[in-house]
Amino acid sequence: MKYDEIEQLRERSPAWALVRAGNAALVLSFLGRVFVERNVADLPATELTDALDDELYALNEHLGEERFPKTAQAYLDDWAAPERGWLRKYYPPGSDEPRYDISPVVEKTLLWVEDLRGRDFVGTESRLNTVFELLRQMAYGTDDDPERRLADLRRRRAEIDEEIARAERGDVELLDSAGLRDRYQQFAQTARELLADFREVEENFRRLDRDLRQQIAGWTGSKGALLENVLGNRDSIAESDQGRSFQAFYDFLLSHRRQEELTDLLERVRNIEIAGRDDRLSRVHYDWIDASERTQATVRLLSEQLRRFLDDQVWLENRRVFDLLRTIEGKALRLRDQKDPPVEMSMEDSRVPVTLPMERPLYRRPTVTPLASDRADAGRDDFDSTALVDQVYIDREELVRRVFETLGPSQQVGLRDVVAAAPLEQGLAELIGYLSLGESGVAVVFDGEHRDQVAWVDNDVDRVVDMPRVTFTREKVDEL
Repeated sequence: MKYDEIEQLRERSPAWALVRAGNAALVLSFLGRVFVERNVADLPATELTDALDDELYALNEHLGEERFPKTAQAYLDDWAAPERGWLRKYYPPGSDEPRYDISPVVEKTLLWVEDLRGRDFVGTESRLNTVFELLRQMAYGTDDDPERRLADLRRRRAEIDEEIARAERGDVELLDSAGLRDRYQQFAQTARELLADFREVEENFRRLDRDLRQQIAGWTGSKGALLENVLGNRDSIAESDQGRSFQAFYDFLLSHRRQEELTDLLERVRNIEIAGRDDRLSRVHYDWIDASERTQATVRLLSEQLRRFLDDQVWLENRRVFDLLRTIEGKALRLRDQKDPPVEMSMEDSRVPVTLPMERPLYRRPTVTPLASDRADAGRDDFDSTALVDQVYIDREELVRRVFETLGPSQQVGLRDVVAAAPLEQGLAELIGYLSLGESGVAVVFDGEHRDQVAWVDNDVDRVVDMPRVTFTREKVDEL
């Protein structure tokens, strides 16, 4: 970072102001314990004020009466002031009691302060493995060459087969205490950072909503252009990189199979003796679900509030039109009795265009060209007959073979994965062939709640189909 950027952050960043504040220890310790450790949000003002009042009383008893002289409500108002922004104070719909929630800068500052503490163990192996795995996913996830993808899959299958063979011989490689502690430390840090990221994602959605409201309030163009712009920006929330990443995380987390697997893994890790283990992380996936539900609820609330805001704008616009009409009527009544009205108005082309029925053209029968088909002349023997046999033919057995080849030992595979391994060669006809497969041993499942995109190239033109998610599952074949 450059000098000017750092200087601007020092002057304007709420996180920097929090670190420099005289009561930073009180802010971080109290808000971290109340909001972050308990993974709660939207606390009522009375509950938060009572908790802070108890905290101030205990600290003044320990540090002296003059250490924190202000009241709990005064501290909360100071922390929620716009120039600080450490707390978000708002009134929910239908309630006259304010509520509080911490801002993302507080969680960032908490994570930074926690990193300042010295650690007696710093793991590096797990992070290196994570780096390799991320690089492998990016490299092979964007490679459209089936041969390289198959080479990587065969390499991984060989590694798994070798590990299975060692396990069958009784040779099981176990993690030592250092490796176990290293991986647990990496897991704990990532889990806490995920919880902190949810509030930042939620704050980004609120910032985008405020920008939309500001744009609507100052709009001077037509209503159609305003509606198109607002709807385009509202869709951009879900279609942005952040929105798609959050939705993918949300879908992955709500998968019943993934939840069962994650619960089982956390339970097994909880039964392992690990130095410095945090028991709160044994249910961190429930905290993730709660935080993601709050983010989804915020998006729904912002959409509803934006709709009401637009309705209010339309009502105000209609009221302004009626006021103008009443003003015109009043002026017309005042000028009605005047002999020489000072205002004159002319209208051009006020007549209604009329088209008589007889001006329309009469019906004419189409010309029919007769075809002479009474006899056929013999053709030449040297003509090109390839056009007669050059027709589109979909080999269904080949499609089934591709599905089973991509399926491998798995129980199911998506149509998108099958097409990625073997791109469509005959375009839409081949895609319809996949959708109509009904051969023994494979079943086609359509998921209307999720969408997939399938792409192919047709005469140097890129074609993309947006369709419900299609999955091929292995069926049990009845033995004779």
